[in-house]
Amino acid sequence: MARQAKLCGLLAEFEDPALVVEAIHRTREEGYSEFDTYSPYPIEEFADAQDVHHSRLPLIVLGGGITGALTGWALQFITSTQVYPMNIGGRPYNSWPAFIVVIFECTILFAAFAAVFGMLALNGLPRPHHPLFNVPGFKRASQDRYFLYIESGDPNFDAGRTRDFMSGLGASEVSNVED
Repeated sequence: MARQAKLCGLLAEFEDPALVVEAIHRTREEGYSEFDTYSPYPIEEFADAQDVHHSRLPLIVLGGGITGALTGWALQFITSTQVYPMNIGGRPYNSWPAFIVVIFECTILFAAFAAVFGMLALNGLPRPHHPLFNVPGFKRASQDRYFLYIESGDPNFDAGRTRDFMSGLGASEVSNVED
């Protein structure tokens, strides 16, 4: 029995980036929230229109840094006071000024790992194949075309109504994106 293709969304192709910026504004006004744009080069107006400058990555990196600092301090504190206490020059066992270098290095290490793995997780990577690559004309996104993609998971998505809406945006073609 043949497997029926699942509709992942609709893809509108544009020839002019100014049309896409206007389409993004109209898409947001229409109430769509799960959409993305693709272009052959970075266009700042796309990001501004989509309002995609908010990320949870800084909080993830901060959490990694704080975890690293606490881990570095705990490692040295437990080692110096519990596991292998040594009284050198009359200093207390918990001589925190001597711990600063290791705490700093652990902070940087954990924050860097949090940044890398947080970025991969937030981007949904690794994903070796995206359904957009099944659309024949999408390869032109890296050459000379601009695309607006509305995902089927959007609360306002209705295949017929969304197709009509995207056709009215001035798109040269609207394609189904199927998995």
